[in-house]
Amino acid sequence: MTKLPAITLTFWIMKIAATTLGETGGDAIAQTLNLGYLASSVIFIALFGVALTIQLRADRFHPVAFWMVVLTTSTAGTTISDFMNRTLALGYATGALVLTACLLVVFLVWQFSGQTFNVERIRSFRGEVLYWLATLISNTLGTSSGDWLAHDTGLGFATSTVVITGALGLVVAAHYLTPLPTPLLFWLAYVLTRPFGANAGNSLSKPTDEGGLGLGTFGASALLAAVLVGFLIHQTVRRRRDAAEGISAPRRAGSAAKRTRR
Repeated sequence: MTKLPAITLTFWIMKIAATTLGETGGDAIAQTLNLGYLASSVIFIALFGVALTIQLRADRFHPVAFWMVVLTTSTAGTTISDFMNRTLALGYATGALVLTACLLVVFLVWQFSGQTFNVERIRSFRGEVLYWLATLISNTLGTSSGDWLAHDTGLGFATSTVVITGALGLVVAAHYLTPLPTPLLFWLAYVLTRPFGANAGNSLSKPTDEGGLGLGTFGASALLAAVLVGFLIHQTVRRRRDAAEGISAPRRAGSAAKRTRR
């Protein structure tokens, strides 16, 4: 039984909401509360470890457990990226290149491990660990690449978000119009949604003189948390309803068979 959700429109909306919340939430702790990138990274990596342990120990898909891991990879990815690029002074471009290389290494290991790249068919412990490792690195990479696009190129948060949206549109078009493998397109979209979320989060939280809406890190985080919780409730209720219907259907069939025999 797979513990990962089906790839639907709801999945992508929740992925973007979670990664955007990871950006604003990470900035809220590291910058607004002034804990610093190193201390914040330690906190978020610890939270990621707890969430991942719960997810790996589960025997089936649980929406809250799954999305908590995604969220903690996003918050940890935000502060890890900022620690690399700002505290260690690697710079956005160098940090993005280092993380891209790390992600490629994970995919190479994944390829030679014999585990499937189709995330809807991952059912092994090793495959799930590779999935979450790729998720953590891709979310960290998204912060670096999003910052590089917004700052180093001079595009700003709003314009760079439009650019990334266009790239995501090309991936969607490739899905419907080309024979490119679905797993490849999934991971391209999965990586791109992180810089999209990073820039969208900055567009919400940054002051207006920096091209943002001025909601602040806590205001933007509260808004995004409300969106994510709403979708979590919807997904949890739907999952329980589908499970109940799945149980009742065999019972109805059994009752009908008994009446026929009588």
